[in-house]
Amino acid sequence: MITARKSIFIKTYGCQMNVYDSARMADVLEPHGYRQVDTPADADLIILNTCHIRDKAVEKVYSELGRLKKIKQAREADGRGSMLIAVAGCVAQAEGEEIQRRAPAVDLVFGPQTYHRLPDMLAEVRRRGKVIDQDFPVEDKFDCLPEESASQGPTAFLTIQEGCDKFCSFCVVPYTRGAEFSRPVAAILAEARRMVIRGTREITLLGQNVNAYCGVAPDGGNWRLGRLIRALAELEGLDRIRYTTSHPQDMDDDLIAVHGDVPTLMPYLHLPVQSGSDRILEAMNRKHTVDSYRRIVDRLREVRPDLALSSDFIVGFPGETDADFVGTLKLVTEVTYAQAYSFKYSARPGTLASVAGKQLPEAVKAERLEALQQLLGAQQMAFNRARLGQTMPVLLDRPGRKAGQLVGRSPWLQAVHVMAPSQLFGSICDATIQDATTNSLAGVLISSPPEMSASAAEQTRAT
Repeated sequence: MITARKSIFIKTYGCQMNVYDSARMADVLEPHGYRQVDTPADADLIILNTCHIRDKAVEKVYSELGRLKKIKQAREADGRGSMLIAVAGCVAQAEGEEIQRRAPAVDLVFGPQTYHRLPDMLAEVRRRGKVIDQDFPVEDKFDCLPEESASQGPTAFLTIQEGCDKFCSFCVVPYTRGAEFSRPVAAILAEARRMVIRGTREITLLGQNVNAYCGVAPDGGNWRLGRLIRALAELEGLDRIRYTTSHPQDMDDDLIAVHGDVPTLMPYLHLPVQSGSDRILEAMNRKHTVDSYRRIVDRLREVRPDLALSSDFIVGFPGETDADFVGTLKLVTEVTYAQAYSFKYSARPGTLASVAGKQLPEAVKAERLEALQQLLGAQQMAFNRARLGQTMPVLLDRPGRKAGQLVGRSPWLQAVHVMAPSQLFGSICDATIQDATTNSLAGVLISSPPEMSASAAEQTRAT
């Protein structure tokens, strides 16, 4: 065990799985003397945990590396010791040699499947200089990771599945994250128990295709996601469960039923559709149709009428016509979404769509994106305004910007701002919604949890 203290700064880009991975990198390095700091200038080691989904995300990484190079040079010129810069995640997996060509100040490049080897990789950097590790190891990285060194807080991410076998024609995930892999049931339940013991009340299950989960159970069989959720719902102290990101192809009968059977599973689902045109969905290799997607939504809302949906949309996919885009607007109008993520098509190197003909002009993509976002924004605003006057349970999980304010999560994943004493952090309290914007709600607490102290309850009433 190394006793000398060193500092680490981790900057995370992209999805929730990267957030989880960054926390686990810190866990790996903590026994080796690393403590996290808030600014890169104070760090002995900087890690950028990156996302490769779009061109803009990649260029942000290179821009940040240019800034970090100056910080590294200034630190060494001032005699404050050396600084190591590492690039992790999907950009590292896809562009290892390109990173070292464009950003020679980078010392270490490693993909998302190798971060359990971080101490050894850092030792190798100090021994022989720059290192690139883009392997897909035979060993399961989760078997090699230490237990979590700190609580994630009242809400936490838990990766249960990685990789993708779908090979959508626009997506690099199968190449950067590898084939689909599901963690064993026992390991997931054990990690969830530890989270709950440390104060977590809501867990979001993560995976590139999380509903493709098929993990080995203690009895030697395989559990799909629905059965895993049922088991997690039995954990005492775990009040809320969510999962993301889903693929329509993997919404099986049991998982749909779970949405009606398990109150702990929150009434909010991210179910990407990408397009409202069957012709474009086929070109994307999405393996579902507009009609099959609609039927899944209908079945989900039948078992859970208050279910809210979010989705992903790509506009300007190669060959997309005006009629195809109108199909997307029609689907959005019919389904209605509480939230959505929409993007212009971005060609990713190595994907089939990047070499397809009929690439659309940027101006056309921008015009379509604006029209789609106006519709989605109006739906999100309408969904939030429909909460006005409602009383709902809110999990208070972070401080607000104002003094005496906490922010929490509604069952539908909306941010809810309330005036509340700090003693209520981590509690689930009833709040009546008094104001709504496109991105958040504001309310007033009307009840406190039973375990709350009398003094804190009095303070709540006073505010």
